[in-house]
Amino acid sequence: MRLSVDNLACRRSGRRIFSNLSFALGPGDALAITGRNGAGKSSLLAILSGRLRADAGRIAVAEVGEASLPECLHAVGHRDGLKSALTAGENLLFAQRLLGAPRLDPRDALERLGLGHAHDLPVAYLSAGQRRRVALARLLVCARPLWLLDEPTAALDTASQAVLAELMEGHRAGGGLVIAATHQSLGLAGAAELRIEASAAAPVADVPEDWA
Repeated sequence: MRLSVDNLACRRSGRRIFSNLSFALGPGDALAITGRNGAGKSSLLAILSGRLRADAGRIAVAEVGEASLPECLHAVGHRDGLKSALTAGENLLFAQRLLGAPRLDPRDALERLGLGHAHDLPVAYLSAGQRRRVALARLLVCARPLWLLDEPTAALDTASQAVLAELMEGHRAGGGLVIAATHQSLGLAGAAELRIEASAAAPVADVPEDWA
C-alpha cells in the first residue's frame, strides 16, 4: 500500500486547525505525528480514518485494488471501543467478523499482548492498561495494511510499550504502514516525523471528540 497526502487542511467549529500538511508513505514506512495538545494530531487521524472531512487537500492510496482508505486501515483511538459486557475474546471475535481478512485467533492475539488469561473475562473487570491491550489486539486479528494509532502507549507500562514496539516493527517488516500521534518516542526505527503547529486562530480546546 502507498499513501499520499497533499496540502491537507482541517477546520473545526469554523476555525482553521491546520493547513498545508503533506506526506507520502510506502510499504514499511512509519510516521510519528507530534505537536502540542490541540494542534490537530487527532483531527488528522480522524480525517484519514474517514470520520472527519478535510477542509482542503487530497488523500490518495495506491496498490490496494478497489478498496477505499477506510477499508485498508485499523484505527485505535483514545477510547478503547470495547463492549464492557463482552469478554476480551468476544470483543476480538466481533471485530474479526466485522472487519474480515482474519489473521490471528483472538486467543493468540491476546497472548501476544500478554493477556491470554483474560480471554474469557468481561472487559468491565479489566484495568485501563489491560483494556488498552485488548484494543491493540484488534490490530492482530484482522490483516489491514495501515495502522492509525492515537497515543498508543497511553495506560501501558514499560513492558507493554516494548511489546507494542515489536508489533509495530513486525507490521512494518511485512510491508505495513504505521501512523501514530504521540508525545513520546515509540521506538520506531527510521520513522519520519510530522510536527503540527497549532494555528493561532484555533484554541487549544478545539480538538475532535475521542474516537475509537
